[in-house]
Amino acid sequence: MGRNTRKRRMPLAAKAVAASAALALGGGGLVWANFYASADESDSNAAGTQAQAVSAQVATISCPDVGQSLTSVPDQARVEVDGELATLDQQITDAYQRLATTRDAQGKDASFVQNSILQPLKDRRKVILDRITLEINRAGGKAPTDMDALAGCTGTPATGTTDAGQGDGGQGDGGQGDDGQQDGGQQDDQNNGGQDNGSQDDGGSQDDGQQVIGGQAGNGPVAADFVDITKVQRNVAAKPRKNRNASTGTFTTRCGVNANGNHNTDNVIVAPGVANGAHHLHDYVGNQKIDAFAGNDTFLDGGTSCQNKDDLSAYYWPVVRVQDGTQDFDQDADGGGKEGNVGRILKPVQAQIKYVGSPTGKVVAMPQFLRIITGDAKTTTNGLANANAHWSCTGFENKVQLTEQYPICPRGSQMVRTFAFQSCWDGQNTDSANHRTHVAFADGAGNCPSGFKAIPQLTMRLVYNAPRPSVQDGVVKNAYAVDGFPEQLHKAHTDHDDFIAVTKGNLANKIANCLNSGRACK
Repeated sequence: MGRNTRKRRMPLAAKAVAASAALALGGGGLVWANFYASADESDSNAAGTQAQAVSAQVATISCPDVGQSLTSVPDQARVEVDGELATLDQQITDAYQRLATTRDAQGKDASFVQNSILQPLKDRRKVILDRITLEINRAGGKAPTDMDALAGCTGTPATGTTDAGQGDGGQGDGGQGDDGQQDGGQQDDQNNGGQDNGSQDDGGSQDDGQQVIGGQAGNGPVAADFVDITKVQRNVAAKPRKNRNASTGTFTTRCGVNANGNHNTDNVIVAPGVANGAHHLHDYVGNQKIDAFAGNDTFLDGGTSCQNKDDLSAYYWPVVRVQDGTQDFDQDADGGGKEGNVGRILKPVQAQIKYVGSPTGKVVAMPQFLRIITGDAKTTTNGLANANAHWSCTGFENKVQLTEQYPICPRGSQMVRTFAFQSCWDGQNTDSANHRTHVAFADGAGNCPSGFKAIPQLTMRLVYNAPRPSVQDGVVKNAYAVDGFPEQLHKAHTDHDDFIAVTKGNLANKIANCLNSGRACK
């Protein structure tokens, strides 16, 4: 992938989201609360921190995801288009920061959000959309004809467990079987197992209809984002039946848990050449030279944290933080505290990376430099169409997998994040304009779409010793949450994972041969 030397504007440091820490916007007003109070504090202390509601409605900003609409961009235009898309993300971040730091003005003027935030944002987005259209057409492509319709953004009010614009189509049946393979990723009609997550006694909103949107930086999570996993009905379905030609082997690569603290807030897949293109912090294992300015040659020279030194692949995911009032090293940094990602970073105690085969046939080797993103960091505004988050607890992984809520695990149980990547490849491209259409999920029976080939399915299981959150009087205390774009409100369904396949020593073929021969390899 080429290097883009365009530098995006720096965030509005003086208007950091952290400056409005403990502000919480709800459907009925703005609430102050001590959201990171100790779980051992009394109910009276927690209730005593809630006061001073003012009139305000908008919790976050919802903008069309332009990148998902660009399914065809000429190769020679991709670097510039990716840079423009990164600028759109920065514009949204800037607008959200202004939203979070002008609550007093919003309370005095009902038209403030529209006139001072949303309309200027639309005007700025229109300029960038015109540039994207020009760049695509100039390179011989054909930009979508409805680009202007993607300029406008809306102010989205706080809701319970489902945000504005989301419908059915949540990720159900995402369980992890004995071989580490999840059935998640295929869309179904169960919407996360059909459970009424928001109806749980200890995860709902306040009785007066006022939904607290708090968190340590004022942008979530909320009480309704958590559920006691012991009260959720079983929602993990049986895995597809394997036929006689199935590739039944497994290949495990041990790459550690990022003990050396290899972090950055870049995203070389989506925003190459743009510093802080992810607007949130990643853990990295495997390849040690992954940042916004890395290219294929860099990957080959990057070294690896994996025990198998032929595995130079990049495995990276957004960090999880505990919002207990503490801060971490990036509290004053871009992508960290400046953009609402606050609290103590949790390091996984286990990180299992395993490749599994197809239940319907043999797999072909992954191509060198294949890029895959699973899940969607912007589901709060995009809806759940591309969600692929799976949250559970040890002892429950084969019973309950959550997409729209974080689990409250019973004492003695650990929190678990699992990912099952797309396992079908178009046979030609290592990436695509929207970073999705070159790969696909198999269907419920394990079959790839027409024209796609089965590849080893990357599965990941991350285990954490997360403090146990509690919900009292509609407020969650000692919450944990995944890092994300500030306007996404730290929802559980924004979880996602990134991968770049980089191998040497014929490792890609060795992995495929191991799976096809039914062996358990390391």
